Amino acid sequence: MTSSPTTSRPATVADGPSPLDGVDTVLADLDGVVYRGRAAVPHAVESLTAASRTHRVGYITNNASRTAATVAEQLSGYGLTVGEDDVVTSPQAAVRLLADAVPAGSTVLVVGGVGLTSVLEQEGFVVTRSADDHPAAVVQGFSPDVGWADLAEASYALAADIPWIATNTDWTIPQERGTAPGNGTLVSAVHTAVGRLPVTAGKPETPIYHAAVERFGATKALFIGDRLDTDVVGANEAGLVSVLVLTGIDGAKQLLAADARSRPDFVLGDLRELSQPYPQVVEHDEGDVHVVTVRGASVAVRGGTVRVMTPGPDPVDLLRAGAAAVWGTGRAIYGLDIDPALHPDG
Repeated sequence: MTSSPTTSRPATVADGPSPLDGVDTVLADLDGVVYRGRAAVPHAVESLTAASRTHRVGYITNNASRTAATVAEQLSGYGLTVGEDDVVTSPQAAVRLLADAVPAGSTVLVVGGVGLTSVLEQEGFVVTRSADDHPAAVVQGFSPDVGWADLAEASYALAADIPWIATNTDWTIPQERGTAPGNGTLVSAVHTAVGRLPVTAGKPETPIYHAAVERFGATKALFIGDRLDTDVVGANEAGLVSVLVLTGIDGAKQLLAADARSRPDFVLGDLRELSQPYPQVVEHDEGDVHVVTVRGASVAVRGGTVRVMTPGPDPVDLLRAGAAAVWGTGRAIYGLDIDPALHPDG
């Protein structure tokens, strides 16, 4: 599921506050939330612009190959008002970890591109590409130019048992021609050689979220993402309000299968719903059948069977009801007989 027919509508007795109520800062992932490929996600720019009138809005990216200024320029091209300081990158989170691990001004072996080296140099670290320079730490981030020789130098340097920090460990990275291997695959290659794992700064680990909260002075922040295993898990672990928007990677099947760590506080069809009253889940029993209702959509649970009673006019409401029903069973999705109408995306 990648979009919703949801339009603006008045609140009903089954609606609660909007996701924006009670928070002072909105943090957004990029790919799948703000844009897909080169195009802005429908309704994203308008909705985030509206949110910025009443909330601090910032952007978080795991992509270590680009600088914050480059990201801000791209977002500005879609019509958002974004400056360099509005973007928090995984290299920025990584340098915070590095500052706690080695003395200021240390020589650091870098695997990655300008998005990483520029941040390290700005903070006063000396960048090297060679283990022969006896670096105090290794920092690894994605760049399409990373090759075997770079990974080998990192492996040689890590033989000295120095700190190793990865900007992120995303297994894949979206490209115009499709999905390509991400930094996680490159980190895995070094891990195989050295037999240990790095400390990670980016999603789903919490340092990047903490960096954003500190940067924007947030007292209660909301994070919007399109992936459960990185965006939502990380936001939950960092104590942020988590939002899954169904305009990117994860859809109905992934949501229904979500474990406790990766269940979002809100599920939105698109970002128009960010400022709209959010529907409440209403539950009751009819004999041995447990009924879960969200607005006009109802799902029945009996034993190990989950069935749609009333689909309602909005497929996102049906998904919300279905997710609440499945999660409430305390059982894995694969151990249940689930109505295929709940996950038409497969």
